[in-house]
Amino acid sequence: MLLGQKPCPDCEPAQVNHRVLFYSACLGLVVKPLFRPLNSLFRIVFSPFSASSFDVVGPLVLRLLAFLHIGNMQSEIADDDSDRTRALWTEAHIRGIHMVEYRLGPIKDLFIARCGGQTRCFDGLPRPRGGESASLYWMDNKAEMRKRFAEAGIPVARGGARLFRNQALALFRTLDKPVITKPYTGSRSRHTTIHLQTESQFIAAWKKARQLSPLVLIEEELSGFVFRGTLIGGTLTAVMRREPPGVWGDGVHTVLELVEEENKNPKRHGKTFHLIAMGPDADEELKRQGLSLGDIPEEGRFVSLNQKVSRGIGAGTTDVTDSMHPENRKLLERVGALLNDPLVGVDFIMQDVSVPWQMQKKSGVIECNSLPFIDLHHYPLRGASRNVAGTLWDIIFPDSAQAKTKLHIGSLN
Repeated sequence: MLLGQKPCPDCEPAQVNHRVLFYSACLGLVVKPLFRPLNSLFRIVFSPFSASSFDVVGPLVLRLLAFLHIGNMQSEIADDDSDRTRALWTEAHIRGIHMVEYRLGPIKDLFIARCGGQTRCFDGLPRPRGGESASLYWMDNKAEMRKRFAEAGIPVARGGARLFRNQALALFRTLDKPVITKPYTGSRSRHTTIHLQTESQFIAAWKKARQLSPLVLIEEELSGFVFRGTLIGGTLTAVMRREPPGVWGDGVHTVLELVEEENKNPKRHGKTFHLIAMGPDADEELKRQGLSLGDIPEEGRFVSLNQKVSRGIGAGTTDVTDSMHPENRKLLERVGALLNDPLVGVDFIMQDVSVPWQMQKKSGVIECNSLPFIDLHHYPLRGASRNVAGTLWDIIFPDSAQAKTKLHIGSLN
């Protein structure tokens, strides 16, 4: 809910209230350190039982609320459910897993799932039974994550998080350009600015990031595309390339002709992907690359038309799972081992996933997500669909994989 705030182009594709996020981030900076010793003690004492207790108490509470008409239980996918929910629920249905969703106005993504006499209650995505991993308390904090990764020898961009403008500017001056700024916590690249070369550009970008969080992460810009790797049970399951709105040159057609042809793609006329937006932002991005709409880019060159990687303005995704070099796969699974969590999305930047990361300049890990958008792998714009939801259900309800096989064999007969 925006609560009177005008729609913000830097929050696309999902709007958030700036003040709510800012004060939540402030509260997190103060409260989390205070409760960290208590959290550690709680995990030591109760971790063998905490998840299973929630699986018992959670469904009772949600059903009681629905009985009292405080919200309702939904047994089918709704039009306003996310693609992530659709991917998870569709696979559950195929496996004979019974799922219901508790909803109360804008509150949703609270689920109860039953299979083979077992019940799981979860928010967004399920995790296996057992205590929470310690990394859940810092995985989504970009500043803390990059510090721990650097100490572990995992490649990250040079930089750091700063609270005050003079500190931020001092750090900016020490970094190789271009530089990137972003809120220290958050998702979907909200209020992130790239290609920063001058101090005036940096100050404007720093102010923009400060709208969502008191701490701003300032880093040297890595080189290449942003990729998302999803690890289930510590194993790399799928990898896709996130592409800003843009086209691939063929050495024959102009940028404008390529855009017009790409916008005919049937997948860009549905709910997930959208047409490549044209306008001043596209013109500015072309100018940065030394191009115009009438130029003919060489074959294989990617021409971006916006800095933001947002599907709402025409960004796309391509599955590259089979192209991953063993060294790059090993890197991401090292990240999974460090986090020691059964479900994590890892964002990293490099030019080409088929080339070892050690041979690529300015490549590295940029973010991790404890509640990854697995739908990105299910519904790519290009390439194969990867059944990440199925792999996740395999470790949540192992017997459901056998049930799916039996259903498949029965349908063949």
